[in-house]
Amino acid sequence: MAGGSADEHRTPIRDVLLIGAGPTGLVLAGDLAESGVDVAVLERRDHESHLTRAFGVHARTLEQLDARGLAEEIISTGTPTAEMRPFSRVHIDFSQLRTRFPFMLTTPQWQVERLLLRRAQNAGAEFRRGVRATDVRQDRDGVDVDVRGPDGTPETLRARYVVGTDGAGSTVRRSLGMPFPGRPVVTSVLLADVLLERPPAEVLRFASNEHGFTFFAPFGDGWYRIIGWDRQAQLPDDAPVTLDEVREITALTIGDDVGMHDARWLSRFHSDERQVPHYRRGRVFLAGDAAHIHSPLGGMGMNTGMQDAANLSWKLAAVLHGWAEDPLLDSYHAERYPVGRMVLRVSHALLTAVITRSPLIRALRAGVASVAHQLGVVEAHVARGISGIGIAYRAPWCSHPLTGRRVPDIRLAGVPGRLYEALRQRKFVLVGRDTAVVAESWADRVVAAAPAGDLRFTLLVRPDGYAAWAAESPSAEELRRVLELWLGEPGPHQV
Repeated sequence: MAGGSADEHRTPIRDVLLIGAGPTGLVLAGDLAESGVDVAVLERRDHESHLTRAFGVHARTLEQLDARGLAEEIISTGTPTAEMRPFSRVHIDFSQLRTRFPFMLTTPQWQVERLLLRRAQNAGAEFRRGVRATDVRQDRDGVDVDVRGPDGTPETLRARYVVGTDGAGSTVRRSLGMPFPGRPVVTSVLLADVLLERPPAEVLRFASNEHGFTFFAPFGDGWYRIIGWDRQAQLPDDAPVTLDEVREITALTIGDDVGMHDARWLSRFHSDERQVPHYRRGRVFLAGDAAHIHSPLGGMGMNTGMQDAANLSWKLAAVLHGWAEDPLLDSYHAERYPVGRMVLRVSHALLTAVITRSPLIRALRAGVASVAHQLGVVEAHVARGISGIGIAYRAPWCSHPLTGRRVPDIRLAGVPGRLYEALRQRKFVLVGRDTAVVAESWADRVVAAAPAGDLRFTLLVRPDGYAAWAAESPSAEELRRVLELWLGEPGPHQV
């Protein structure tokens, strides 16, 4: 597709334009800016909102925030919860996860956005609010984005790459004519932020029966998020919501309206399951809800989008700085599309089990849940999947078993003392004995660190915390070959 006709439009004015300043776009903005990439973010909202749907931050996302120096601060804003009981006897126990963060954190999305925005601004990312993208066109050299400013003035911006992080109704996706196959799965879901006279004993309280379901999550400041669905009250999204509606379905599902009062937010929405077939088209990428949407059960939406961003950001930076080739960018779709598909399947399974009205299926659900609880290993697998800790990427044939897997927070000798502290430099980390001399030629792209304990192998960790390569007792020559494969030619690169 052709870009703008003016010659000056043939020279990109930005390395990357991000369309949308939600959590996904903010992770990308901060990562790219900290990596020395010229990045600007366009956001149609002219102000920050404290009313957002997402409320759960899972363990793997907390690890990613730790790699950006934000984990402890975000934890201070919410309520850690070690377990979740979506229905019957199913017990999703996060406390057994092998991570520094063996829990799900309940905190409003705006708290996450606040910290990510501050980080991105401090790193030098430019933000333009009240700007709406209206069309996206690309050619061999770059991408043109037509926008309208707060006063309606049209403008065309140009960048080498564009990432659509602009939600389920993505203008970027629609401009490219990319399909978004899927279907609606549940309608007239109620959201309410309320105060309670009689808070439930369980921190994450879920209840369902033949009438519908309700879910309670505490924000930690006295307010509770309630998600409710009444099978008999199926209204359009724009139908007004009353607090009495929320009280009624709560009483029908748990036998008590818990004395809810003073709602600060009431909303109604429908939930679709959709996924775009390709996360990349040329110089344009899709991430977060622009690429995949699903039911809120499991609380995986915001987390999946932020992890999309963590995967894509270092790859864009590597290509823009010239030490990686364009095919690296194809690995974004190859790695993240299967994750998005898995998330859709898990959330669909949870939703189907919750909303079924068949007494037989509900009885079978209870039986299966009882068996899963007794086995334990099934619930542990579900906990690893929902938390993101169990996500791994496909590795080349004959690779070391660790390749493509999430690397835990290895203790390191000296400073920094942990792997995820070392990852804050937005570089690869080479963990092993006597690797510093070899790694010195790539010092602008890799941090060499010795393990504090008895680590049997040498490990090259990607900036997103996954293993790029591992080997036992590699020679210096083998290390050089691996570093050149992943980091390009030795010597300083322009940043």
